[in-house]
Amino acid sequence: MSDDLWSEYVAGRAPALRQEIIRRYAPLVKYVIGRMALGTLGILDADDIISHGTIGLINAVDRFDPSRGVKFETYAIQRIRGSIVDAIRGTGLVSRSTIAKARMIDRAVAVLQQDLQRNPTSEEVAGYLNMAIGDYHKMVEECSYTLLSLESVLHSSDGDEPTHLHELLADEDSPDPASEAERDELRDALLKAVRGLAEREKLVINLYYVEELTLREISKIMNISESRVHQLHTRAILRLRGALTGVGMLEKLPLRSLKVRKAAV
Repeated sequence: MSDDLWSEYVAGRAPALRQEIIRRYAPLVKYVIGRMALGTLGILDADDIISHGTIGLINAVDRFDPSRGVKFETYAIQRIRGSIVDAIRGTGLVSRSTIAKARMIDRAVAVLQQDLQRNPTSEEVAGYLNMAIGDYHKMVEECSYTLLSLESVLHSSDGDEPTHLHELLADEDSPDPASEAERDELRDALLKAVRGLAEREKLVINLYYVEELTLREISKIMNISESRVHQLHTRAILRLRGALTGVGMLEKLPLRSLKVRKAAV
């Protein structure tokens, strides 16, 4: 979309121009939904998810300031995703006890990574927590709604220019959200954690966050089911959370929202 159209809209906020901008960017809603892999959740139906995503898009159009130099697509994707996540959280699915369980898994994985000097297996984590493996799998499935996605953002000082963590993997020259030293520390910790993943987990992380493919597209590339991609993604995120927790980095991430994934390890 041309800068002239945005400038014209911002100058007068004409309803007709607003509708035109919303119409042109409507495909972003389905793009975001595809990347969030919400089809297996069964919490909201497809029409509801699209409606909440569209609300996020409209909010983005109304709040966007092109003079700040941020791409509208980047800004809108975050608003769309946030609106959908808020709707899912509003169902009461993500309780305090679920968040507490996710943190318990984080700590267990972090301790075992330090003790074993490698990523622990699901059986080892379950043993550390004194849980049967089946019960552990159920807890991971429950907590998968609150697992940290690499699409959690770091805020700049004004909070309006989100920098996605996947940019740390893909581009060393992307804008610094706080300070160069802080960014380098986070990047080093994240890259070290990614290098410690199993090869298939690393491939999923790269295809999803760097190449920005959907889980369905990844399943076709890897010739595995979409549910298997979900499993690999969840395992990878658990490993990364544990690694970042172990070096005190997870707590430093100011999260805008909890990103939703559905998978069992």
